[in-house]
Amino acid sequence: MGRENAVRGDRVEIVVEAGTEPRTYEVTATRAGRRVEVTHGRGFVEVTEVTRGGTAVRTARFLAARVLALVEHPAADVPKDDELPQDDELPLRIAQ
Repeated sequence: MGRENAVRGDRVEIVVEAGTEPRTYEVTATRAGRRVEVTHGRGFVEVTEVTRGGTAVRTARFLAARVLALVEHPAADVPKDDELPQDDELPLRIAQ
């Protein structure tokens, strides 16, 4: 995403082929000032939550051949109520 004004709420959904059914993962910027970056190369797709200074906080790596979809959701200037992460949500989780 690489926006300078990235804020809490940036998120990326990744749909991966997992045998019999696809699995959906989400990586979310968990604090103000953090952003989510997507890179790809050498057969991998990497989704990383980074700080303002560019330090990686957490990284999810997937085989590019298994990725069915990758959807970036930039944070809105003012997030809607249903877009705010809940206290019990993990930054990387399997959607159900």
